[in-house]
Amino acid sequence: MNSNPWEIYDLLLERIQLEAAEVIVKHVSIGLTWTLCQSHGPQGEGIGLAMSPQQYTRTLPWSGTLVDRPLTDIAAWIKSWNPFEATIGLAAVNAALNANSSSLAAEATPIPITDSPNLSVFEYFFPKLKNKKVVVIGRYPGLEQYESQLQLSVLERNPLEGDFPDSACEYVLPDADWVFLTASSIANKTFPRLAELSRNAVTVLMGPSVPWLQDWVNYGVDFLAGVQITNPDALRATVAEGGGVRIFDHAVQYHELDLSQRTMQGLKTDIANLATQREQLKAEMDAWYGQTGSKAPSRFPKWPLLEQIDRDLALLDLRYKRQWDARHSA
Repeated sequence: MNSNPWEIYDLLLERIQLEAAEVIVKHVSIGLTWTLCQSHGPQGEGIGLAMSPQQYTRTLPWSGTLVDRPLTDIAAWIKSWNPFEATIGLAAVNAALNANSSSLAAEATPIPITDSPNLSVFEYFFPKLKNKKVVVIGRYPGLEQYESQLQLSVLERNPLEGDFPDSACEYVLPDADWVFLTASSIANKTFPRLAELSRNAVTVLMGPSVPWLQDWVNYGVDFLAGVQITNPDALRATVAEGGGVRIFDHAVQYHELDLSQRTMQGLKTDIANLATQREQLKAEMDAWYGQTGSKAPSRFPKWPLLEQIDRDLALLDLRYKRQWDARHSA
């Protein structure tokens, strides 16, 4: 993974430059739970969502000035440390991506709607999660129904009883088999670190805030579970009226896209390259001991590198097995 945490944000903005070159902001709503940005341009209208900041403010200095501004200007706010600006920026990015009929979202598979539509993603993946260590970033309403059936850990910024505080991510995520990572982590800037810590797990980037982008696979994401808008009018009204999970009842539906095939191919390539490097080092070691004979010190000088390659191969093998299980388990 790239060590520059801003890379994914720059990439998102780069990807929408052509999509939104002549697009303007038509409407913005900051609801209690969701923030919505609606755009208008040559390809028609787009609507993007992001989770609203879970905090209160009495003053937003730019209120009433966003309509008719270039969408790319507002999307650039995704890099802001102001939580309201960053949220609107993410919603604007999603509006740009969703306005394109050839969006990656068109390839996604609808997730069947359950009795609790906001939990449809967990129900969809449930058969693959048995006997796995599952970590969910964020306390989704109703998630407690799975706690007795799964090895489930929840990381939450405002933890309830039984939840881990978000600071526990450093300890919990590296040991996980599956991680469900909320896309609101993009706006609050925790995504780069959370994704890095989840690198060994099968990772699902999920929620209405998900930007439909193939490039997430380069950051350890294996599945996208975002939404497609089924009723724009109902969505605007529900957001403006403070709706939360109600948007799943009649305005949006979860869709899933499997990116892991590319992940597995990359893992196979990495394993093959490391195995080749290991064989070359072993050949060097044999030659070195053959030349030095009885004068050889206790260890081959490159022994630490050889040990590191063995550790890396073991880790890659574990990651590949988890990917295989994710695709082939019931």
